[in-house]
Amino acid sequence: MKKSIVVFIFLLSITSFSQSKKKVLFIGNSYTYFNNLPQLVADIALSKQDTVIYDSSAPGGFTFQMHCSNSTTWQKIRAMNWDVVVLQGQSQEPSFSPTQVMSQTYPYAKQLCDSVRANNPCTEVMFFMTWGRKNGDQSNCALYTPVCTFAGMNARLRESYLMFKDSFAATAAPVGVAWKNFRNAFPLIDLYISDESHPSLHGSYLAACVFYSSIFKKTTVGSNYNPSLPSNELSSIQTIASKTVLDSTDVWNLGSAKPISNFSYTIHPSFQVQFFNSSLNAKAYQWSFGSSAKNPTFNFSGPGTYTVQLKSSNSCTSDSITKIITLTNIAEQELSEFMSVTFYNNQLIVKLTHPSEYKLCLYLIDGKLIRTENGLFSEKPYFFTNVNNGIYLLKLESNGKFITRKVIITD
Repeated sequence: MKKSIVVFIFLLSITSFSQSKKKVLFIGNSYTYFNNLPQLVADIALSKQDTVIYDSSAPGGFTFQMHCSNSTTWQKIRAMNWDVVVLQGQSQEPSFSPTQVMSQTYPYAKQLCDSVRANNPCTEVMFFMTWGRKNGDQSNCALYTPVCTFAGMNARLRESYLMFKDSFAATAAPVGVAWKNFRNAFPLIDLYISDESHPSLHGSYLAACVFYSSIFKKTTVGSNYNPSLPSNELSSIQTIASKTVLDSTDVWNLGSAKPISNFSYTIHPSFQVQFFNSSLNAKAYQWSFGSSAKNPTFNFSGPGTYTVQLKSSNSCTSDSITKIITLTNIAEQELSEFMSVTFYNNQLIVKLTHPSEYKLCLYLIDGKLIRTENGLFSEKPYFFTNVNNGIYLLKLESNGKFITRKVIITD
């Protein structure tokens, strides 16, 4: 039986994850204050070792236009340099026809965005994409038929909030999308109270999970905070909320303004390393070896293991990444060329074509070591016998430098 083999090369990098603190202002109405949504977000964050310091301006039934003429809202916008300001319109108005939304909602959403950024240009404006009513908006159904059902109203809300997000270079917390996904998966769990509009505690907790993932770009799965819901339902809510957000961060524009550091490198003779900067959303760079060039070349002093950090920044924030570079008499790109991998008759055949001391290890994908070969190898094939279909890791190490290849064997 003929089998095929696919090989991928893995690069080693080190990133750090730390606790975060965010100052968040919620501007909205009853969808925000029901079940104290901001506090739910803060409690989830605390359970994940993060911190939310929040305030809110959420009078019942308020539209964006009403907030634009509300002194309390303006005072709270100016109260501090917020990391995130959440904007939620009245529950029906963004679901109306595009023409009506453009004339009655869009100008005031823009005014609020402009005011937030006038207070602090680095604040992230995040639109609260709300949900459609349980059986659509029957009070406006005759005037605009798309809102006659949950699906139609929810779709229009999504369209409008994404339009706001794109128009104002903002982000979106896709609560309405998570609402739809949860209703499809768990139709017997009611996200609404009896008015078929406002959220039950299930609905508010789902929204809070979406906000945590949108604000911190992290999953809520594993949070042990329970706002008095059946414990067996928490994981389902957390999973759907996190997946909705984190599987489509580009759609919601999350992290679009934050620098993301990354780089690759090529090792040349005489321990010279050329760096290739692939960072996003950055305007300035600082390398740990002292260069501020975007794509520097640096001569290291000799063989050894070096820690290289790149810090990328813009006018608002920064990000860093650290990679370990090991310099030997064999360059990394050469090392990968010295190993060829083939598969035949249930044998994984590895051929090394450069005379040097090597250590060759084959692992199962779960990390269990199958076999190790050591010695001075030169043009000598090594046979790993009785290898079945599956995913393996093949590690080649020489003089402290290594490459790891993922090997997928299929019929």
